[in-house]
Amino acid sequence: MMTAPSFFIPETMQAMVTMGHGGMDQMVFQENWPCPRPGDGQVLVKIGACGLNNTDINTRAGWYSKSVVTATTASGHQSIDESDPSWGGAPIAFPRIQGADICGEIVAIGSGVEPSRLGQRVISDCWLRDPDAPENKNKTGYFGSECDGGFAQYTVLPDRNAIKISSSLSDAELATFSCSYSTAEGMLTRAQVTEKDTILIPGASGGVGSALVQLAKHRGARILALTDKAKVADILALGASRVLPRPTLDKNGVPDPFFTAALAEEKITVLADVVGGPAWPALIDLLQAGGRYTCSGAIAGPMVELDLRTLYLRDLTFTGSTVIDLDVMPRLVRYIETGVVKPLLAARYKLSELHQAQAAFIAKKHIGNIVVLP
Repeated sequence: MMTAPSFFIPETMQAMVTMGHGGMDQMVFQENWPCPRPGDGQVLVKIGACGLNNTDINTRAGWYSKSVVTATTASGHQSIDESDPSWGGAPIAFPRIQGADICGEIVAIGSGVEPSRLGQRVISDCWLRDPDAPENKNKTGYFGSECDGGFAQYTVLPDRNAIKISSSLSDAELATFSCSYSTAEGMLTRAQVTEKDTILIPGASGGVGSALVQLAKHRGARILALTDKAKVADILALGASRVLPRPTLDKNGVPDPFFTAALAEEKITVLADVVGGPAWPALIDLLQAGGRYTCSGAIAGPMVELDLRTLYLRDLTFTGSTVIDLDVMPRLVRYIETGVVKPLLAARYKLSELHQAQAAFIAKKHIGNIVVLP
């Protein structure tokens, strides 16, 4: 291991450690957790900030298990199947330090890493890939899931996953990008969004939703966004062409007819969704013939009803979007460095306050993202 001359690497560190699936009580703040050391091809990062995301909450709660059919919640699920409780459908090892969206500084390197990397400011590429088959989606892992992540003072990650960044933004601001914005850009890439499209974005005030607005605007698309009434002006300021309050639903899940009529005049070609839930069928019905649906979440509920005639008679294309294409993260870094996208930092918490931070994240009263500072 090689370290920068000005850095002392402690034997122990503070970390929020997830001990198993369940509620927030499974996340235990540790004052003297062993500080990692980089192995071959790895770097040690002193963390400046770490952002929150739904994957951390869903994995800890066991929401990814097929036995769970309810919306994302901060609480643990009693019915999880221990054989498939993580994003990739395989068991996760505990204890685990979660947290994927880091910004920090490389303070030590393992063998095989260029010495010039010492002292570099970096953000995380969250996708862990097989070096011999980086495009093989069956051989991917996620930082903070299949290995320890960023809810700590230090973390180790592969050299290729520590992306050099040159920016005047703060560590807290930069920690809002890795997961949310790469997810959004991955969705737009998968759906092949261009300036010819009109895109509908439910949940536009969340981390992914607000990133979708900015990134779709950069592509020149017409943007229709759904959010809470109190957030309409903020989402318009991000570049949305039109913003509507989320629809109210009757007992059968049917939206207010005024909502449906308001969007019926729009020629919606793309629906970019991380929400799902009861309103899903009505939103699918708004897609034009030949339209595309891309999904990377279901925070309002994963179980939805689809009339297959809608899918095939109207020539719709459905795409899931989880593992991003290799060109997404380098493109996102360029967007950050050139100011194409801006951070939406809603709140900062201390690492020891992660319970409160996740509760605020789940409450969805904010716009953008929330970070913790070690």
